[in-house]
Amino acid sequence: MLKKTLCLTTLLLANVAVAADLEIKVTNLTYGLHFTPLLVAAHPADSRLFQAGSTATPALQKMAEGGDIAELTSIISAVAGNSLVNPANGLLAPGAEVSAMLTTTGSNNYLSVTAMLLPTNDGFVGLNSWPIPTEKGTYTVMLNAYDAGTEANNELVVEGSGAPNIPGIPAAPGGNAGSGGTGVTLEELNTTVHIHRGSLGDDNLSGGKSDLDNRVHRWLNPVARLTVTVK
Repeated sequence: MLKKTLCLTTLLLANVAVAADLEIKVTNLTYGLHFTPLLVAAHPADSRLFQAGSTATPALQKMAEGGDIAELTSIISAVAGNSLVNPANGLLAPGAEVSAMLTTTGSNNYLSVTAMLLPTNDGFVGLNSWPIPTEKGTYTVMLNAYDAGTEANNELVVEGSGAPNIPGIPAAPGGNAGSGGTGVTLEELNTTVHIHRGSLGDDNLSGGKSDLDNRVHRWLNPVARLTVTVK
């Protein structure tokens, strides 16, 4: 009986809601990519913003193709999660970083991060359901870029292409892209969320296949550093 009581007590304690104060810092490690408004979310174990190997949800597609985090934010709100919405108050430039405080409540013991990468077709920086440490200290996580699998990476800058199902890159915030490209590819064979293969680019800013400059817009993973300090 004593053993059963101890086991039950342990399970109950494991589910006790404990608030935690987290200092969140996101650093853009790329040479020439901007991050659209970030969403940093603490949520329960059975919730997520995306899942590698699965088809992107409409909410993820809107973020990955146009930087719109409104629906993803609503998903977190619906499960009583805790969010940092657009902590940089706009784009996070190459080499820049942003810090903000996030207080977690209830069973929100997992952390996720999303933001579109510009200029890409449907690339995004992502962290999926990282277990938040319970011990005080500073923790560092390197973040990869994912491809939502919802749009072919044609690498063409097309104004107004931020809406889902309209091919093209919606903007090149650095003002260093070209035009007149014919398109790197017209199809996406992997239509699930997967690690992004990077941008090809070329050195012809008035033609060629890509509107991206291979001296500026080429990149490899990881693309960001997340620093979490548990207070």
